[in-house]
Amino acid sequence: MAEAAEKKEKATIKPRPRVRVGQVASNKMDKTLVVVVNRLMKHPLYHKYIRRRKKLYVHDEANTAGIGDTVEVAEMTRPLSKLKRWRLVRVVERAK
Repeated sequence: MAEAAEKKEKATIKPRPRVRVGQVASNKMDKTLVVVVNRLMKHPLYHKYIRRRKKLYVHDEANTAGIGDTVEVAEMTRPLSKLKRWRLVRVVERAK
């Protein structure tokens, strides 16, 4: 009986969503942002740091973020459209 309870408890634990911080590149679409996330990675052979960037399509229900804002985004549970998989969590810093 104890083993069944442990299995049920493990099944109810949800994984934490992936969270990224990036800058808004575009807000021209309705309720959608394009956020650029930059990261540094080390080259496996030459051990030099390389800049990598990724464009994420983010759902912004209230159209609150503007171009240049630093925002925090989290992965959604299901796709909202062909490319949109992320949602806006908060605006970290407004553009100056």
